Amino acid sequence: MEKDFSTLYLENQLCFPLYAASRLTTKLYTPFLEDLGITYPQYLVLLVLWEKNAQTVTEIGTRLALESNTLTPLLKRLEQKELLTRSRSSKDERAVLVTLSASGQALKEQAVCIPQKIMESFANASISQEELLAFQKTLTKLVELLREE
Repeated sequence: MEKDFSTLYLENQLCFPLYAASRLTTKLYTPFLEDLGITYPQYLVLLVLWEKNAQTVTEIGTRLALESNTLTPLLKRLEQKELLTRSRSSKDERAVLVTLSASGQALKEQAVCIPQKIMESFANASISQEELLAFQKTLTKLVELLREE
């Protein structure tokens, strides 16, 4: 009897549609972010800081599920663009505090329209806004579940 290897087909993997959807969705952001002079990973860092300014590298890394060795070069580039500053925490010398600059805070005004533009890009698609929002909720649950493990 021949073994069934259909579980190894690409279309039967949970990971592949998540991976492909992530890459393709990220691509939708590119033209809007290019107008702001930032990349998608830099945008994610800024989103975290726009929500709550002055966070440690560890806090930002936890929120974005990024290791310090991935996050540090991102922060360095944002600092070179004068969108944020990094400094040692006065409470704990080991911790690096990341704070938005005036330019970084001002960029929020330009970025505020991006989420709506992304949703509008699906306007003529065969997926409704309600389906997208339900999918986002499901993905959020999945992320929370995976963070616990």
